[in-house]
Amino acid sequence: MSKKRQTASPSPDRSTDPADYQRVPRAVAAMPKDFPDGFEIAPHSHERAQLIYATAGTMRVATSDGMWMVPPQRAVWMPSGVRHGIVMSSDVTMRTLYLREDATQFMSDACSVLPVSPLLRELIVRATELPLQYDENGPAGHVVALILAELHGLQSLPLRLPMPSDSRLRGLCEQLLAAPGDQRTLDGWARTVGASARTLARRFQTETGLSFGAWRQQARVLEAMGRLGGGAPVTQVALDLGYDSVSAFSAMFRRASGASPSHYRHRPQGDPKALASMGISIISQPVSTQKP
Repeated sequence: MSKKRQTASPSPDRSTDPADYQRVPRAVAAMPKDFPDGFEIAPHSHERAQLIYATAGTMRVATSDGMWMVPPQRAVWMPSGVRHGIVMSSDVTMRTLYLREDATQFMSDACSVLPVSPLLRELIVRATELPLQYDENGPAGHVVALILAELHGLQSLPLRLPMPSDSRLRGLCEQLLAAPGDQRTLDGWARTVGASARTLARRFQTETGLSFGAWRQQARVLEAMGRLGGGAPVTQVALDLGYDSVSAFSAMFRRASGASPSHYRHRPQGDPKALASMGISIISQPVSTQKP
């Protein structure tokens, strides 16, 4: 996996240090921050819950036992205290919200993927332009109230990829996520990690609930969704994921998501009904969380 550690592009008028947003005396604190392709945010956690969102670019968000691809049509809800890392799959324009505890009573205690409508997108962007200590009784307060109302009505999407805790399996999975087109069989990976194929197969099933082949296919589907959602051409996505032909990739994608890659790529951004119809066969399991 790439270990680029470039300095993220700062906003000239606003802090890009998450620590500055954790104890703002307001229900919502919005931070704008841009990142280059390949940038990695090391595993960490926050005092406040976070809505991880980017208006442009695709991110891969991972916790100890799950992974989510996040194109501009989606966001990840990250409860407070949950350790997570983020890898940028392209240049990313992150616009993230930190919510005070009393503003999260209606939100899930588990990590989840949420659809982002055009309205919510514009409200998030506007929130990053407000003073941190905005007037709660003025127009800024109404913007924040609308954001919370929009979040309240969202239904999570079943787009989580389970991640194993076993160190050898975790390393294998991270390599596959970094290079989803890798065609090595389970026997090949067994030689790489120094374990028998039978042991790896058993551990995969125990820790993820999936066979190795099923896990890799779901990883590829999520990667494809992220890339297509970010506007990548179908042919390029198919080749990058290791498929010999676009037709083979399209057949796999349709079986897994219920839609063709071209339909997924060209659907209206943030359309909750369109998003909810995707990823029907993707495993969705609760992620254990903790409050500080």
